Amino acid sequence: MRKFKALFIVAMFAVTAMVSAQSTSFGVKGGLGISNLYGGDVENAKAIIGFNIGVFGDYEFAPGVGIQSGLSYVTKGAKYTDTEDNESASVNYGYLQLPVHFAYKTEVTPGTRIVFHAGPYAAYALSGKMKYGSISVDIFDKDVMTDGVFKRFDAGLGLGVGAEFGRIVVDLGWDMGLLEVAKDSEVKNQSGYLSIGYKF
Repeated sequence: MRKFKALFIVAMFAVTAMVSAQSTSFGVKGGLGISNLYGGDVENAKAIIGFNIGVFGDYEFAPGVGIQSGLSYVTKGAKYTDTEDNESASVNYGYLQLPVHFAYKTEVTPGTRIVFHAGPYAAYALSGKMKYGSISVDIFDKDVMTDGVFKRFDAGLGLGVGAEFGRIVVDLGWDMGLLEVAKDSEVKNQSGYLSIGYKF
């Protein structure tokens, strides 16, 4: 809970800083994503399709240079097949995610700019489900997972490239988790996304 409060405070600080700036724009965005797990013993893991939806802010402190942030609900996870009994299994997370990216923008035609961005992100899992065959459990339910093996907090690095067509924005990016999703597992998140947004 303390990690979630810290994430909320950072988000409010970023939003407050953007509101006080003059060259700031806000918008909404959403799109599709693809995610998987890496590290540890996940050789049989396969990617799954998910989605993202949220709000964003864009503060340009110099021509073509700025900071991008926002809050999004992002789904992540992976699936695999147990080779011993041929049962399918999957794990699915729903994260509230906050990126803070440095952005560089270059104009290619009047009203159209290409955007390169990169930086860290922090995320907190609002939900988590594991399925094995026909069985589905909440991995954060203390009555089911009494040892708290799965972790809610995640953080990592992301990069992406996008385009601004006036008020319309398109973004393609990749996030690489740096924290274990479960205790002593060495397993981490990785995900890509394509989103479309509108700036007000």
